[in-house]
Amino acid sequence: MFKGKTAVRVEMVDLAEEKEKLASFLQKSFNLNSSIIRDGLEVSGENVSAHALARFVNKFVYHKNLNGKYWVVAENNVVKIKRFKHDKKEKKNKHPQGASTIKSGW
Repeated sequence: MFKGKTAVRVEMVDLAEEKEKLASFLQKSFNLNSSIIRDGLEVSGENVSAHALARFVNKFVYHKNLNGKYWVVAENNVVKIKRFKHDKKEKKNKHPQGASTIKSGW
């Protein structure tokens, strides 16, 4: 009924050094004003939804070539930038060589 200004947060704990760059990217490209908070950014606007902001943040991640390490997800009024969790797999030897069972006595 009454649609007021809502604030959408961008949580970027792993990318703390990129906060200012993301804020300037959103301002230049999409005219979105944001303020820097401890965990990331807070974007306030009348027509800002979390899913639309997630698309803009995803463009920033691709633009900075960080898409191999990070991914963007929108939940309620929060957009999160998360780090991929790569499991380190041990290399298995396909043909292991065990100890020789033949005794040298011939």
